[in-house]
Amino acid sequence: MLERATTGGGDIAALMLDMGARARKAARRLATLDAAAKNRALAAMAGKVRAASAGILAANAEDIAAMTANGQTAAYLDRGTLNEERIEAIAAGIEAVAALEDPVGGVIAAWERPNGLRIERVRTPLGVIGVIYESRPNVTADAGALCLKAGNAVILRGGSDTIRSNRAIHAALAAGLAEAGLPEDAIQVVPVTDRAAVGEMLKGLGGALDVIVPRGGKSLVARVQDEARVPVFAHLEGLCHIVIDRKADLDMAVAIAANAKMRRTGICGAMETLLVDRAVKDTHLAPICKALVAAGCELRGDAEVCAAIPEAVPASEEDWRTEYLDSILSVRVVDGLDDAIGHIETYGSHHTDGIVTDDPEAAAKFFAEVDSAILTHNASTQFADGGEFGMGGEIGIATGRMHARGPVGVEQLTSFKYRVHGTGQVRP
Repeated sequence: MLERATTGGGDIAALMLDMGARARKAARRLATLDAAAKNRALAAMAGKVRAASAGILAANAEDIAAMTANGQTAAYLDRGTLNEERIEAIAAGIEAVAALEDPVGGVIAAWERPNGLRIERVRTPLGVIGVIYESRPNVTADAGALCLKAGNAVILRGGSDTIRSNRAIHAALAAGLAEAGLPEDAIQVVPVTDRAAVGEMLKGLGGALDVIVPRGGKSLVARVQDEARVPVFAHLEGLCHIVIDRKADLDMAVAIAANAKMRRTGICGAMETLLVDRAVKDTHLAPICKALVAAGCELRGDAEVCAAIPEAVPASEEDWRTEYLDSILSVRVVDGLDDAIGHIETYGSHHTDGIVTDDPEAAAKFFAEVDSAILTHNASTQFADGGEFGMGGEIGIATGRMHARGPVGVEQLTSFKYRVHGTGQVRP
């Protein structure tokens, strides 16, 4: 039976305030750890995840059974499903974080003033981070490892659909921390499914939380942005586009479009809208759409697409604004690159957008004018991932413009302070 508060909001508030206080205490210790101590803990955490594989899979099976009974979609189930390969990927991801350079204490910039003062800008931990996420149990380990590496404590509130999986993974992480002699409170998982716990996090836990990272659907992120009393690294929906330019190589366009949509339809970097330049409609549209249909993709197109592709059904205005996270794709014919960019700026979420073209000027224009956190040229949008960027994983893809943008990895989980070195200077 899942633990759930049933005796009123006061109990939830007390639980969350206690978690915040314990996280703040742990954060003070983490901030002074050297890289070797953190890496020993990460190595132990990875080992404990592997050792707990059977228990994690059993917990996940219960979650998936409940999700199936509740009628969740195939894409949603895929996001929540764990298997031996994915658990090994979780453990390997923790080890990849350990292999990263420790950002804490790194000198970002240094300079000397005419009066002899030497000034350094140095990376420091943020403190205590709250992560609110849905359906992906791997985030429990990814976020825990990344926050630890950056010297932060973290409070994780995962989706109720995968709470058993999250708690099983967290138990392994806590065991690794204990083995390494670090406080288990450095990584905490909210043990209840009551949504009041989210509300308490948004209030800041009595000043304990320094930043919140929401990772989930539009409604979750909107709530966090509306109600949070602490800074937010917003991870909005991934309404990702790919533009097939008039100078796109056909074989490349087919391969990239098929991969961007169908490799994994439920991830935030999956393409949701394909924009094809009218100049190559007669040569490129049908082969690309044929490959997508053959892979099991439903197409929703504008009038020109529906006239050219028998399998396509008419797209509504809402389709251009929809992150399907499923085997469904909106397709539109555009009047050149300016029209494509206009569509992206009108309907996009500023997450990840790409262009397929052999024209360097078109690629440069796309990069300059599309205001998204990640832009791709002749590459699948499914590379929108901290691990693929060599960052050892990420908590999410930040789509805002302040502090962190794009994959939120260890560097993005730090702030900075200034160190001023003098030889007795006083200000006149």
